Amino acid sequence: MKKKATQKEILHMSRVASLGCLICGDAAEIHHVRTGMGMGLRAPNTMVLPLCPYHHRNGGHGVAIHAGKKTWEEKFGTELELIQKVNQMLNVLFL
Repeated sequence: MKKKATQKEILHMSRVASLGCLICGDAAEIHHVRTGMGMGLRAPNTMVLPLCPYHHRNGGHGVAIHAGKKTWEEKFGTELELIQKVNQMLNVLFL
């Protein structure tokens, strides 16, 4: 059974999405980081990246992270590198 997001997690995800897509700046949806997670598991709601639908799931191989993660990361950076970037951006905007 999925755990319901807390108010704090919802606020965090909203702030992350408000940054816009890390790749193109378009309106973003949330991508849960998969690095270090087992099959079928999703990262906590604090380990999320803002990606537009195109760079998240709709673009082709090397364009959307779900269409070829290795190629995507070689092009745009690893999920963990991008989490650090998101955290830096949030610290500037919301602290």
